Amino acid sequence: MEVATVENNNESKDHSNNNNNRTLFSFYSNYIWNRVLAFLPSSSSSSSSSSSASNVFAKISNLYRQSARVGSRTHGACLPLPLPSNSFDSASLVMSDTSRVYEVLEDILEHIFLSLRNVQKNLQFWQSRAEGSNARKMYFMIFERGPLAFIDGAVQLIRGCADEGSSMQHLCHSASSHISERVAVLSSLRCALATFLAQIYMEVDRFGEDLVKDPENSLPLLLVTINDIFSNLEASIGHLHAMRQSDSSVEGSYSLPLLFEKLPGVNQEGSQWTDCEVRDAINLIYKNLLKLDSYLSVIVAKHRKPRKITLHWIRYTCGAVGLSVCSMWVLRHSSLMGSSDIDKWIGDARDSTVSFFNDHVEQPLLSIRDELFETFRKRHKGVMEPEEVLLTSNSLHRSMLLAFSEQTKGQKIPENASEQELLEIVMSRYEKELMHPIQNLLSGELARALLIQVQKLKLDIETAMLELDQILKANEINFAILAALPAFFLSLILLMLVRTWFRRDTRAEGRGRMARVQRRLLIVEVEKRIVQYQTYVDQGQEKDAQCMFGLVLYSLDRLYHAVERHAKATGEWQCLRQDIIDLGKPDLKTTYKLVVTSRMERLYDCLLPSPNRR
Repeated sequence: MEVATVENNNESKDHSNNNNNRTLFSFYSNYIWNRVLAFLPSSSSSSSSSSSASNVFAKISNLYRQSARVGSRTHGACLPLPLPSNSFDSASLVMSDTSRVYEVLEDILEHIFLSLRNVQKNLQFWQSRAEGSNARKMYFMIFERGPLAFIDGAVQLIRGCADEGSSMQHLCHSASSHISERVAVLSSLRCALATFLAQIYMEVDRFGEDLVKDPENSLPLLLVTINDIFSNLEASIGHLHAMRQSDSSVEGSYSLPLLFEKLPGVNQEGSQWTDCEVRDAINLIYKNLLKLDSYLSVIVAKHRKPRKITLHWIRYTCGAVGLSVCSMWVLRHSSLMGSSDIDKWIGDARDSTVSFFNDHVEQPLLSIRDELFETFRKRHKGVMEPEEVLLTSNSLHRSMLLAFSEQTKGQKIPENASEQELLEIVMSRYEKELMHPIQNLLSGELARALLIQVQKLKLDIETAMLELDQILKANEINFAILAALPAFFLSLILLMLVRTWFRRDTRAEGRGRMARVQRRLLIVEVEKRIVQYQTYVDQGQEKDAQCMFGLVLYSLDRLYHAVERHAKATGEWQCLRQDIIDLGKPDLKTTYKLVVTSRMERLYDCLLPSPNRR
């Protein structure tokens, strides 16, 4: 009966959809009913019954801890506990009660960090809406809360036109109340969780040395202190029911008040606890964590920000309508309706694509390949070949210029005489022959001089054509590259779009410039909260100081997650990890912590600005 009662109590609290509760429910439904006899002793004595119940809770806590660790692996390890560096080196801690206490402390931190993350995400949304203008708040109330809210808001606006603006004022007041109520509840939750986190962290820091040197006496005191801290959290969250107004915009009723289970009366003044008592205390902590998760899941769900599909429902509706219209248009032109338009368009698009590919991709690439690797083997014959030019040049020099000069001068001219010298002789003779053109044309050397000049002009033309042909051949690869440029730019644009799609993650854990900005903003957030914490301490505001210290730890945990992968890649992780741990130590002076944050911004590669902005 006791096992069945435990099962019913836990199944009634399975409100959230997190993996821990689903694992616990699966455990109850499949495992306990099949192995119930293994938990029950053969004797009916009360001591045996108590031991059996203790074993039940021990197994439940082990399963809960394992499932919690599996779920937390998706988020990475949390900020380390403020324990001495040699606290995990001792082999005596393996499978001991002290090691179990370390595990439960880590689980507490992981659960609180995740809960704070969920609360902070929703709180930031409502705070951004609260900082907007009245028009922005009214826009949210009408257009960003779904179709029913849109119809209701539109009706109020239409009535406001006839009531001289009274409905407008009512809608604005309703928007402010709607947002401020959620900001107030989530801010109270954040403060309570941050205070709880700070108290746990400070107590672990205070008991750190004693847990290593004298675990027998320090463990019971630490467990009792944690039990008291849970009681403080219960008191701080319990007033949320009183905060709810009669005309609250939160749908449904709040869940039952959060009531943690308390440790039974034990001697806290020095007597040592038995192993069974330590295990019972640890199991009690896990049960309280389960109650806290269930309670927070209900409260946060009632005050969460609207879902993305609700915020942008108008955009999605217009998209759905447009898609429907396009679908109808496509259907009208498809073969299903007896039309061949789509088949024709598809054929034209295919032909255009193939033509574009052949003209701007395949042929230019083949041309480039031929130019680079088969230039001399596959190049087409040019307009003018060097052999033809050389033949014309030899004919002009040997058969015309040299023979004409020797005949004119009446003496032997060297073979190596320059062409310019021979041309001077020809032109000199040509000028004399022009004195009597008719006579010299018939019986003189005028005709021969003219033929030599024609041959020289032919040689000049052939030389120019040869040079032009060489220029064209040398630029064939350039023309091929120009033909391939459209395809190259199109491919480059597609590559940039794909790269942007895969690197669109702008969270602090990402790799892009925006991710670096987010990591540097986390350091700024840590600095501001450290200074604010010190201000509260100086003013004697203990509660506000504890809350702010918890938010410091939350910011450090986010920074820890954001830089871990990048710092391990650059080999900076050990030093950076120790700096982050130092920032979370309560006893270190604020001036030293600010020096550490300044050093982190200047030294570590994963926290430096982007290279193009340094």
